[in-house]
Amino acid sequence: MKKAKYALEGLKVVDFSWVFTGPIVTKFLGDHGAEIIKIESATRPDGTRVYTPIRPGAMGLNSSGVFANYNSSKYSMNINLREPRGVEIVKRLVERADIVLETFGPGVMKRRGLDYDELKKVKPDIIMLSMSMVGQYGPHSQQPSFGQVLQATNGFVHLLGWPDRAPSLPVAAYTDFIAPWYVLIALMGALDYQRRTGKGQYIDLAMLEASVHPASPVVMDYTVNGRIQNRMGNRCPGAAPHGVYPCKGHQRWCAIAVFSDDEWQALCQGMDNPEWTKSPKFDTLPRRTENIEELDNLMGEWTANYTPEEIMAKLQAVGVAAGVVQTGEDLVDHDLQLRHRHHFVELEHAEMGLHLSERPPFRLSKTPSEPQRPFPSFGEHTEYVCKEILGMADEEFAELIGTGVLS
Repeated sequence: MKKAKYALEGLKVVDFSWVFTGPIVTKFLGDHGAEIIKIESATRPDGTRVYTPIRPGAMGLNSSGVFANYNSSKYSMNINLREPRGVEIVKRLVERADIVLETFGPGVMKRRGLDYDELKKVKPDIIMLSMSMVGQYGPHSQQPSFGQVLQATNGFVHLLGWPDRAPSLPVAAYTDFIAPWYVLIALMGALDYQRRTGKGQYIDLAMLEASVHPASPVVMDYTVNGRIQNRMGNRCPGAAPHGVYPCKGHQRWCAIAVFSDDEWQALCQGMDNPEWTKSPKFDTLPRRTENIEELDNLMGEWTANYTPEEIMAKLQAVGVAAGVVQTGEDLVDHDLQLRHRHHFVELEHAEMGLHLSERPPFRLSKTPSEPQRPFPSFGEHTEYVCKEILGMADEEFAELIGTGVLS
């Protein structure tokens, strides 16, 4: 039986991105069939190659679970961009490419002779996309930054935590997981434009601007009402109860959200109408909000009698939003929905061994979408790309290895 073609089969991408945002984008492109050549160097490997979790007993650049998940379906090639001949090899790759994607700080690609003006001389219809913290121009464009700092800059951190405590910093850069969706849309738009006109273009994506979009209610509240929203913990002004409640078992929790009086009546039904639910203090949303501390305590006393799975089943059955606070173990071993949709795919890597990689979260009805192969070891495909893709002679390849241009 003939294997189905992938939606992006034939698309060629030269990938200078690292950490999360760029690699997530190129993973999705690669999992849909695009050829992704990831450029690294001995002095600048992707930083997530050493991120935890690390496979027990493993060392080096090929043992990170984070890197493994976000870099399936790619080739890895090591080029020294400080060497002119390294830059020339990149241009040979660009000559056959459709997209160049990079996440260096503004100005780095220009200093290497690889900015858009130079690359379109090599490939006039090339699409180049640069992702940076705040954009390629402006008063702060040259300020070094990272996603953990950016989520403070865009206002997220001010809202995270409890009102009587300092702001909280998420363990991961939440902004890095917002920008990829804008990048994918921008690239698909540019590819359509390229198809219709034969012309490429340059895309300047500012992660600050991408991540400010979810903060629009905060912006609107200030511009319309002159009010600065503050930390509320698990509270929500339009819902009560709204929080995470303790359940039976060690550190087991269930999230519950009730946004209307009809949902409140459904919640009472799902809880078998305990006597306290009949109090006038709780019969409308404004009253429940006024008595939220007491309501949360009573809710916690009720939820503590059940496992989170039991709570979720009881409440969802009557139309109340409720969900288990899942752990990594729950996601992999117990989530029937993820398992049914085959979200996690088992891949075998030469050094890491068997590991899981996620499929793209969207399915196309006519074409497959799944990891083509496990994450690449550091520089694993340098020789393959040079000889099989670029047609480089053995002698030239050996010389470039010997002089440190390639590794």
